Amino acid sequence: MNRTPPPRVTVGVDFGTLSGRAVVVSVEDGTQLADAVHEYRHGVVEHALPGGGTALGPDWALQIPEDWREVLRTAVPKALALAGVTPDQVIGIGTDFTACTVLPTTADGTPLCELPAYADRPHAFPKLWRHHAAQTHADRINALAAERGEAWLPRYGGRISSEWQYAKALQLLEEDPEVYAAADRWIEAADWIVRELTGVETRNTCTAGYKGIHQDGRYPAAEFLAALDPGFAGFTAKLDHPLAPLGGRAGALTARAAAWTGIIEGTPVCVGNVDAHVTSAAARALDPGHLLAIMGTSTCHILNSDVLAEVPGMCGVVRDGVVPGLWGYEAGQSGVGDIFAWAARTVLPESYAAEARERGLSAHELLTEKAADQPVGGHGLVALDWHSGNRSVLVDHRLSGLLLGLTLDTRPEEIYRALLESTAFGTRVIVEAFERAGVPVTEFTVAGGLAKNRFLMQLYSDVLRRPVNLIGSDQGPALGSAIHAAVAAGAYPDIPSASAAMGRVERAVYRPDPARAAAYDALFAEYRALHDHFGREHGTGGAGAMHRLRALRDAARVGLDQEGIPQ
Repeated sequence: MNRTPPPRVTVGVDFGTLSGRAVVVSVEDGTQLADAVHEYRHGVVEHALPGGGTALGPDWALQIPEDWREVLRTAVPKALALAGVTPDQVIGIGTDFTACTVLPTTADGTPLCELPAYADRPHAFPKLWRHHAAQTHADRINALAAERGEAWLPRYGGRISSEWQYAKALQLLEEDPEVYAAADRWIEAADWIVRELTGVETRNTCTAGYKGIHQDGRYPAAEFLAALDPGFAGFTAKLDHPLAPLGGRAGALTARAAAWTGIIEGTPVCVGNVDAHVTSAAARALDPGHLLAIMGTSTCHILNSDVLAEVPGMCGVVRDGVVPGLWGYEAGQSGVGDIFAWAARTVLPESYAAEARERGLSAHELLTEKAADQPVGGHGLVALDWHSGNRSVLVDHRLSGLLLGLTLDTRPEEIYRALLESTAFGTRVIVEAFERAGVPVTEFTVAGGLAKNRFLMQLYSDVLRRPVNLIGSDQGPALGSAIHAAVAAGAYPDIPSASAAMGRVERAVYRPDPARAAAYDALFAEYRALHDHFGREHGTGGAGAMHRLRALRDAARVGLDQEGIPQ
C-alpha cells in the first residue's frame, strides 16, 4: 500500500531584543504549522550586571548568552510539539538575530562573560544593537575616515554607527584593554548562535558587510586602525574568517544541540543572518525597488537594487547583502515602537488608564482610538523621532526627541498622534534620500508587530503617498529563517525561488487618501525644517544643543561636574 510521506518542514528561530521565537514551516508552501516564544529572563541589561553587579554607564545595553540558549531548549521543542511533527520531518534549521549584537569570546567560542575572571566586567558581555555608549568612538572613526578619504565610507552614507562592530570594539579596547586582549574572537551573535548549533565558526556576508565594514573583499586597513589607536591595529584578526553565502549550509546539528532542540543530529544548519534581512524573503520583497520596513521597537528598512549609489546616511550598501546578484541597502530608525511605549507610560493620566481598564483596552489601543478622531494637523504639534538617537539619515545617537507646539490644551492622544506621525515622517526622509540618490523605490511593504495597528498603517500610507503592503505572517523574521533553511537543506536552488513558494505578502492593503496626504505634506515640511536644524546645524544651536544637553545629563549621572572632575 502506498503511503503519503510526511510533509517536510524547516524550523526558523528569530532572536529578538526581548525574546526568541521559533516557527515550524511547511517546505512546500510556507504554511506556518506552529510557533513558540521564550522571553529572555534577563531581557536587556541596562543599569547593572545581573545579581546587583557592576553598575553600567549611560546608553549601555547588554545581554546574557544563556538567555539565547534557553530559546533553543524551550521554544524550539515546544513549537515542534505544537506542530505535531516528528524529528525526521525536519530537514533544516535557520536562525536570525538582532544586529549589531556582538560579543567577545575565546577561540573556542566561549563568551568571556561566562568565565569567572571576567564575570564582573561589563565589556565581557554581549553588547546589544542599541548599546550607544560608543558614540564618541564612532565619531573618531568617521572623522579619520573622512580625513583620509577611505573608500569604504561612502558605502555607509558617509558615517558608520556607534551600534556597529568597530565602534564597540574600539570602546572595549580603550575602556577595558585586558578584556580586549582576552577576546580571541569578536563575533556577531548571529554567527555565535550558529556556532552553538554546529560546533564550528562561520561568518555570514550580511553582518560582515553591514556591521563589519567588509567591502570589496576586505576590511579597513591595519594602518587606518592604528591611527585610531596603536593597540587597534590588529583588530581585524578577531573578525577574519572566510565568509559564507546567505542561504548556505553552515554545518550540521551537533549532538548537544540536537538534545536541546529535539531535532535529529546532523540536520543541516543554515548560515546566520540578520532579522530584518531574512524578512525580505518572507515578505517576497526581493525585487529591485521593493522597500521593506520591519517595524517594531525600531524600524529597519531593506531595499534591493541593481543600482549602486552613494545614499547619504544609509546604514550600508552591500553586494549580495540580502540576496545574491543585487545590491542590498539598509537604513533604519533607532526608535519607533519604543517611542510609542514611552508615550503610553508617560502621558497617560489616571482618568485615561481607568477608561482603558473599564473597556478592556490597552493604553495603546485607547490612545490610538482617540488619536484617530483628530483631523490631520488638528493637534498643532510636530515631533522629532529621535528618543533613541537617529540612525538614518543623520547617523547620530546623541540626538534626542523633540515635541513642538505644546499648549495647556494639548491632550495625551494628541501627543501620541504626533509621535506616530514623526516616525512616518522619518521614514519619508529615508525614502526621499534613496530616490534623490537615484535608487528608485517602487513598492512599500511593512512587517513586524506594528503592522497590526490599522490606524498607523493608514497614516504611513497617507504620509508616504504610497500604497502599503503587509507581510502575510506574524513571524516574519522566523519565517524568513525557515525559508533560508530550506535553501540550505537543498529543497530550493536559491533564495528567490524559496521566497516565491514560501513567502507571504498582501498587496495594497492601505491606500493614501488625497486630502489627508495633502495635509500631511504641510506637516512634513515643518518636520523637515526641524530635522535639518536640529540634526545638521552644529555649533551654538541645533544638534549642538542636543549634544550639550546629553553631555550634561551623562556628567550628572556619573557624578562628575562639567569639567569631568569627580565631585
